[in-house]
Amino acid sequence: MSKLSRSLSRKLSLNIMLMAVPVFVLSLGFFYYQSRQLLSNEATERTNSILRTTVQRVCNYMSTVENSTNANAWMIEERFTPDSLQSVSRRIVSLNPNILSCSVNAEPDIFPQYGRYFSVYTIHDDDTIVTVCETDYEYYDKPWYKEPLNTGKACWVDPFSEYTEGLVNHHDAVATYCRPLCSEDGKILGVISADFSFSQLARNIISTEHPYPSAYFMLLDVNGRYLIHPDTTRLFRKTIFTDADPTQDADVIALGHEMIEGRQGTMHVDVNGKHCHVCYSAVPGTDWSLAMVCPDDEVLTDYRHLIYVIAALILIGLLVMWWLSNKVVRETITPIKKLLGYTQQIAGGNYNERIPRSEQNDDIGRLQNGFVLMQQALHEHMGKISSTAEEIKKRNEKRARDMELAEEADRKKTLFVHNLSHQMRMPLNIIGGFANVLLENIVSRKKDTEVQDAMQEDNLNDMTGMMKYNAIHLKRMILMLFDISSANGAEELMNNRKDEVDCNEVARESVHYTEEHFKGIKIQFESSLQEGTSILTNHIYLMRTIREPLYNAAKFSDGKHIKLIVSETATTIRFTVEDVGPGLPEDADDLLFKPFIKIDDLTEGLGIGLPLTKRHAMSLGGDLIYDKDYKDGCRFIVEMPK
Repeated sequence: MSKLSRSLSRKLSLNIMLMAVPVFVLSLGFFYYQSRQLLSNEATERTNSILRTTVQRVCNYMSTVENSTNANAWMIEERFTPDSLQSVSRRIVSLNPNILSCSVNAEPDIFPQYGRYFSVYTIHDDDTIVTVCETDYEYYDKPWYKEPLNTGKACWVDPFSEYTEGLVNHHDAVATYCRPLCSEDGKILGVISADFSFSQLARNIISTEHPYPSAYFMLLDVNGRYLIHPDTTRLFRKTIFTDADPTQDADVIALGHEMIEGRQGTMHVDVNGKHCHVCYSAVPGTDWSLAMVCPDDEVLTDYRHLIYVIAALILIGLLVMWWLSNKVVRETITPIKKLLGYTQQIAGGNYNERIPRSEQNDDIGRLQNGFVLMQQALHEHMGKISSTAEEIKKRNEKRARDMELAEEADRKKTLFVHNLSHQMRMPLNIIGGFANVLLENIVSRKKDTEVQDAMQEDNLNDMTGMMKYNAIHLKRMILMLFDISSANGAEELMNNRKDEVDCNEVARESVHYTEEHFKGIKIQFESSLQEGTSILTNHIYLMRTIREPLYNAAKFSDGKHIKLIVSETATTIRFTVEDVGPGLPEDADDLLFKPFIKIDDLTEGLGIGLPLTKRHAMSLGGDLIYDKDYKDGCRFIVEMPK
């Protein structure tokens, strides 16, 4: 037993180490590789975030220049004099620290007392503000003067440096915002322009928190010329392509083209022998592009520190795996003795011995769990047989119920077809018979006396009335068949409740219609409503809803005590039809509104009149109610909403 334990222990320990060590090392290697990607992505996101913030600051910086110039231009246009030009120019520079200088240039010969040209120029000179008037400075062909006059609107002109014209002499690289000045009648008076210094803008940008110590910004114009760069020898003198070797600096040239084309993105570029991470974006409203350059050795500083962390993890991991493998081996060997005891008891004839489930996943554990699964499978199999038998029993019961419902539906269908054939055959036979009699009367009329003519005329009237009654009855059945077959009837009623119907008038129309089709019937009409009381509904379907209870009352009651009563509640109008007659059986109210069901199969009708009337009433927003408390005959109440 001890020899078996030692052999199994060595095999298990070796297998565990052979499986765990490669997986562990590969996992750490993958973690090491992914760390570089994560750090690179984090650096890209962080740099892009700072770049977006900086671009927004540049736009805000330029907006202050534009807003300040535009806000004060109206003062010059309103009072265009040499003194006002000086005061407004000085005001713009003094109140806006972002503006380096401001000039107002008049159209030639507008102030002849000063000569052909007249311009006012104000500039920040260290801590003082200097304002000068220039009368001999020929500015008419300068781009910052011509561009706004040609376009007729404010604009930014290309940046320039080494400004040494007129009485001004400074070496700051500037960008100029200029706009035309016009009088009230639209005459051009001159141009006002404001400059900001790129060196001051650079100080504001450089003061932005950089993500890495050696990171810096650079700003290029549309030609790739440096407007902002830590190396001041490049500013306005060189472009990004000037010192680039196409064979060695292809990535720098590609970066320059991306920036001057106004695109946004991220690139890895070798700058002065250093591999750098560069994020770039166009400055909205200009032809400039701003980029942030971050050296990769600073971006990946934390990545290099991971080497020491990985080495420590490998050492600690190997020690932990060795300790865990020994522990697992000991726990694996222990169940062998227990399993041997179970097998000896089973071999001794104790088949009821329950083998517990093993938590081990080795061969012994799988063997032990195999016996457990075999016992469970037998139990589950018996349970499935019982469950299947129960399910089959339920299905058979459901099938029997479905067969009963199908037979009942088939019986109803057969009875309906029989009733329909009978109901349609009777009026057709009557009409055909009366037609033959009518023909015979017409033929014999030529031979009979005047007395016979009178008798035949009476018979003819009776036959005509009977034919008319049966034709109306046939038309009513066809109309009900159309209604019951319409799948969208209720929806049509809901969409067509647009008729303003006089409640008393529609009740009288229904009474008149019923009396016309039942000779000798007199219907009593009562109403508690004021004349002219109306509701918004569907006139045709409301009449059908009221006529059906009246039709049934005329057909099945004594024909002498039929009433139609119109009343109202707080929210509804009620049309109550009551008669005196045999009424309905006590158990008939449950089947009253079910289609194709007749209380008495010997009576005429299809069994769809009241169900259709119920559907019409509910579609109109109301209801058809059978009053079970009325015992002298039948009482139906049609309720419609006010």
